[in-house]
Amino acid sequence: MTQKLGILGGTFNPVHHGHLILAQDALEHFGLDRVLLMPCAQPPHKRQEKLASAEHRVAMLRMAIGDDPRFEVSTLELERQGPSYTIETIKALRAGRPEATLHFIIGTDSLLELHQWYQIGQLLELCEFVTMLRPGFPVEHLTEERLNLPARWSGRLLANLFPGHAADISSTDIRARVAAGRSIRYLVPAPVARYIAAEGLYRE
Repeated sequence: MTQKLGILGGTFNPVHHGHLILAQDALEHFGLDRVLLMPCAQPPHKRQEKLASAEHRVAMLRMAIGDDPRFEVSTLELERQGPSYTIETIKALRAGRPEATLHFIIGTDSLLELHQWYQIGQLLELCEFVTMLRPGFPVEHLTEERLNLPARWSGRLLANLFPGHAADISSTDIRARVAAGRSIRYLVPAPVARYIAAEGLYRE
């Protein structure tokens, strides 16, 4: 039986309600059976300053999803050495879950950068990309020309847009608030807030 599997990657440094809302919105809009939350080890496009350890980020993710059967934490990228290139992740998932159709969840900003992704042509052959429309970003600004990809791909990508709940929450802001001694209540799940405090994360 075919399973529709969503993949939401990121540093999750830390995971917050915005991540979880995005995962739920994508799952409901595209009728996905499950969403994998996949923390990366070494994002090729981000500096690693203030990146909590893999162990901490995985622990917070597992606390965040609790016993929700719709979500699963995947450590696939953490187990691989070097930069976390999406093409390698998708190949590994297809090999390990041949019965699944893969739906990679991104935001509008990533959609406009897809043409720069490593081996994007092959990646688009292997999975579907689904894009949450960023609040305040007019859909008419998303054109085939702006995607800078062959028409057969840009048309499919533009057909997979979905409106998400506006949740203006960022991990960067959460880390800054912790460092400044401010509350992160309501921004992250309560168990995650307690874990950050207990482990002394992001204080500097």
